[in-house]
Amino acid sequence: MTYQETLDWMFAQLPMYQKQGKTAFKKDLTNTIALAKHLGNPERKFKSIHVAGTNGKGSTSHMIASILQEAGYKVGLYTSPHLKNFTERIRINGEEISEESVKDFIYENKQFLEKQGLSFFEMTVGLAFNEFAKQKVDIAVVEVGLGGRLDSTNIITPQVSVITNIGIDHTQFLGETLPEIAFEKAGIIKDNVPIVIGERQKETTPVFEIKAKECNVELVFASDMKEEYKTDLLGDYQLHNSRAAVTAVKKLNGYVVSDKNIKLGLLNVVRNTNLKGRWQILQDSPKIICDTAHNKEGLSYTLKQLKKENFEQLHILLGVVSDKKLEDVLPMFPREARYYFCKPNIPRGLSEEELKKKSKKYGLKGKSYSSVDIAYKSLKINLKENEVAYIGGSTFVVAEIL
Repeated sequence: MTYQETLDWMFAQLPMYQKQGKTAFKKDLTNTIALAKHLGNPERKFKSIHVAGTNGKGSTSHMIASILQEAGYKVGLYTSPHLKNFTERIRINGEEISEESVKDFIYENKQFLEKQGLSFFEMTVGLAFNEFAKQKVDIAVVEVGLGGRLDSTNIITPQVSVITNIGIDHTQFLGETLPEIAFEKAGIIKDNVPIVIGERQKETTPVFEIKAKECNVELVFASDMKEEYKTDLLGDYQLHNSRAAVTAVKKLNGYVVSDKNIKLGLLNVVRNTNLKGRWQILQDSPKIICDTAHNKEGLSYTLKQLKKENFEQLHILLGVVSDKKLEDVLPMFPREARYYFCKPNIPRGLSEEELKKKSKKYGLKGKSYSSVDIAYKSLKINLKENEVAYIGGSTFVVAEIL
């Protein structure tokens, strides 16, 4: 199979959660454990840091990787979803794994993968862990896909675990309340493994305290930290993520990381890891910004940041997935903006007409477009000097723009 045929086969095996939604979610680690055993348990052959959370886990993972790279370590990085290329999910010192590696892994294990009925995400986790072991990384930063307790990545025993924060998202899987969601995220807390919580939250702190006591681990809240760190990732909200990243690195045993490594690591996240889509400036004049924030908590940070921009008119290109609780997020958007409603090109995408109709209830007005691409072209035609455009609402909208 060619590389593209290999990817098509992977996507077709079982529905992919990001595209299909809850029909693709599997609340069980049986398959991942079976795959790991088949591969010779690669997850035991490298050290790791495990990162969960509702918002900021991707940025935090990239920050940790960048700091450790500055300290001279060979660092694996596993994140999801990808924005442009599948290989973005698995990187070593910022370099995406080769298409050849993906092809070889599927070719060598195809019979087992088919027989076991593995999902897209499960086999991708197996591929990542296999690659990290094969490449003999000094440490791998592993981002949780969804939740924590039953996520496929949760077969590792890391050096440090990190939970950035808890917000209302993926309620159909993780629970309706913050404590219920915190319980699922707390599933990554392991016996005698230090745990860093990014933000101290009244509703969730007791959940983490109980779990930490059960596992006999020290619980540290990064938000108690007074220091502020500068980072090349734009947006005031990155302060929370940088504190979580630094606290996690300082909890690592057996790794030598200087203050200079921390400083340079945070200032060179994009260069070191090739991170995309976090308050990314697509052009400066007139300014176009895109951001992957897509839930209430994440959007509260980015929309607050947007208010700090100077503009005569604000343009917002907006697309969402169909299982998004629009009543939670639409009231947050500014009414004075000019909207370009569109549908992300995935089965899970909400139709542009439905989004326009629901947005109107909250005073958000604009036109609907049949695709992200058409909406973007229209926005660029209408955008004038001294105006600003923001693109977001979904990771998939940003992915199509990039």
